[in-house]
Amino acid sequence: MVRLVPSANQSQLSPPEWLRYLLPSVTDLLFIILLASMTIGSFAPRMLGDAGIGWHIRNGELMLRTHTITHTDFFSSTMAGRPWYAWEWLYDVKIAIVHHWWGLNGVVFVTALGIALTFALLFYWIRSRGTDLFVAVVMVVLAISASSIHMFARPHIVSWFLTLIWFQLLDQAEINRNRRYLYWLPVITIAWVNLHGSFLVGLILLAIYLVAALIRGRENLEWSKSLGSVFLMTLLATLVNPYGYKLHVHIYEYLSNRFLMDHIDEFASPNFHGAAQRCFLALLLIAVTALAARREKIRASTLLVMLFAAYSGLYASRNLPVSSILLAITAGPILSAAIGSVNEKFARLLSFSERMGKMEAGSCGHLWPALAVLFGLVVCSGQGSLGGQQLMSAHFDEKRFPVQAASALEHMGLPRQVFAPDYWGGYLIYRFYPRMRVVLDDRHDLYGEAFLREYIATIRVTPGWEKMLDEKHVEWALLPEKSSLANMLKVAGWKVYYEDETGVVLQKP
Repeated sequence: MVRLVPSANQSQLSPPEWLRYLLPSVTDLLFIILLASMTIGSFAPRMLGDAGIGWHIRNGELMLRTHTITHTDFFSSTMAGRPWYAWEWLYDVKIAIVHHWWGLNGVVFVTALGIALTFALLFYWIRSRGTDLFVAVVMVVLAISASSIHMFARPHIVSWFLTLIWFQLLDQAEINRNRRYLYWLPVITIAWVNLHGSFLVGLILLAIYLVAALIRGRENLEWSKSLGSVFLMTLLATLVNPYGYKLHVHIYEYLSNRFLMDHIDEFASPNFHGAAQRCFLALLLIAVTALAARREKIRASTLLVMLFAAYSGLYASRNLPVSSILLAITAGPILSAAIGSVNEKFARLLSFSERMGKMEAGSCGHLWPALAVLFGLVVCSGQGSLGGQQLMSAHFDEKRFPVQAASALEHMGLPRQVFAPDYWGGYLIYRFYPRMRVVLDDRHDLYGEAFLREYIATIRVTPGWEKMLDEKHVEWALLPEKSSLANMLKVAGWKVYYEDETGVVLQKP
């Protein structure tokens, strides 16, 4: 019997079996770097940059105490008792439990864990689709940078992960013609519809693959029927929520309201002067270049997903993370194939990258990511410290939120209600509920167009700005120190009780 002896090159690229479980792969390193940077690194303070997490935590605590799902508002003085569609109720319950165990450190850690897992999986699946290692790194780094615009501890982080899982299941089902993958989609939908309103993205992607199947005509008839039946099952699964079909009506009315879409910052089109927006633009240009340089035929579903990602990312800045993820995973393999056929220089680069990819594939233990998660859990359990050294200290930034001004307000005795900008409302709810109510916060779908028109007139000091303050019997205001409204109230005779570089507390005379 002839025994094959591996060549020198092969033996160099194949580490000992035990070493494979100790060497971290690029996927492992990506996961660890992201997790560390968002928990104990320089990016950690940004995770609590959106105060909305405050009312999510308090709503979850309220549901845990009452053992009921929220249907009416409890946090504002202006909408108290009115119907409220808390469509992220399941996230609120989970994050309230995390907060009960580990405080804000746990909230930040769990969010960072979700983000790190999403982009590690993105890198892994890009590689599994035939993308060169170097190209995969570039695409994922650009996707991470573009997504940084919305890297906050909020439920939308869950939608990034679910969108990636959803796309992978759909795409692999189409490639392998395996219907079993499809039947996971209605199951995922039951969770998604109760975690975040972005479950609509899943329906759109499913519709895209159905349209792509119909384009091919009779040769795809059976596959089209399978997609159609799963689409109906998924549509029915979206009704498994505490509000039934009324949730769909509410979301439609919210997203179709032109005034709200034009005046809520996250629904505005991206401003490409920002670094995150430029990274998305780079991804978009790379995708267009890859399509132009391609030699092989592209599936209709892939092309339609890329078009959807481009349109949604250009339409609203809140869509940049999901759009970047979809562009990276679809354009990566196309770009690798295009580069490999351009010229010899690129071929050499890809050859080196291929050798590195083989070495990376040999690392399979994922030991270090598991240790990183365990380390984070230990630190969170110790209130952010380990061995007497404080490693995590998650808190709301004093330069972004009125931390000291709120303390002064509390020291003077909390009023029944306080008027503050909508983007501070969640922080005040987190800190003072149920002792004090806010006039409004960032739940814009709850307050509606008419209320927000009055709020904008007040905060911008346009004609009729006093109307809301008078009608809502506002006697206390907590405002940005240099805001137009704060200056106008000072001129109108409101008394300044506290003032610093972030906020000012005023009382009506």
